[in-house]
Amino acid sequence: MDERISVQRNLTTIKENIHLACLQSNRNPDEIKVVAVTKYVSVERTEEALSSGIVHFGENRDEGLLEKWEHMSDKAVWHFIGSLQTKKVKKIIDKVSYIHSLDRISLAEEIHKRATQPVKCFIQVNVSGEESKHGLEPEEVAEFVKDLSPFTNIELVGLMTMAPYTEDEKLLRTCFRDLKDLQEKIKAMNLSYAPCTELSMGMSNDYMIAIEEGATFIRIGSALVGSEQ
Repeated sequence: MDERISVQRNLTTIKENIHLACLQSNRNPDEIKVVAVTKYVSVERTEEALSSGIVHFGENRDEGLLEKWEHMSDKAVWHFIGSLQTKKVKKIIDKVSYIHSLDRISLAEEIHKRATQPVKCFIQVNVSGEESKHGLEPEEVAEFVKDLSPFTNIELVGLMTMAPYTEDEKLLRTCFRDLKDLQEKIKAMNLSYAPCTELSMGMSNDYMIAIEEGATFIRIGSALVGSEQ
């Protein structure tokens, strides 16, 4: 017997929490998009999430994305949320609408080369400074954005970060707030290819705090679809 809580029930709880976080921060819940992170679950569990009303799905490995895309393709909006090797771009580029891990020019070049239409990208920023985290240092971002200008198949929609896994709310708020401040600076550059209106931040353990600090995309795995590992 499958004892996992249904995705629909989990989604109801998450939506309630989103409303609470938005009340706390005077935001509109409609601004928040939930990306179901399905990297550890089956195609069947992912299809259950789709049936529950989830539209956005995130995978961090090309194999997982391709397997689920084969079953669900045009029924969902696909996000690549993991570190992306340049050589893997050609495998996923025509399957995804968003890439959350742009962090180097060589990757931008490959995305531009392989894409047949503009791809919505987030620059990954290592706000916390942890050595285990991928992404640009905050002070590198503005110059990197300027360097993206030749790549017309890239639309820089926002910034992404992974906060430390901690219960230290002050530290989490600092990370999220710093990314929000950086996003505002990039947005103020008024570059047509870099509207930078979005923030991809917050996961199962900290998404309410992330919303209070400005997240527009939250990436939810265990709290939504659980794990089969």
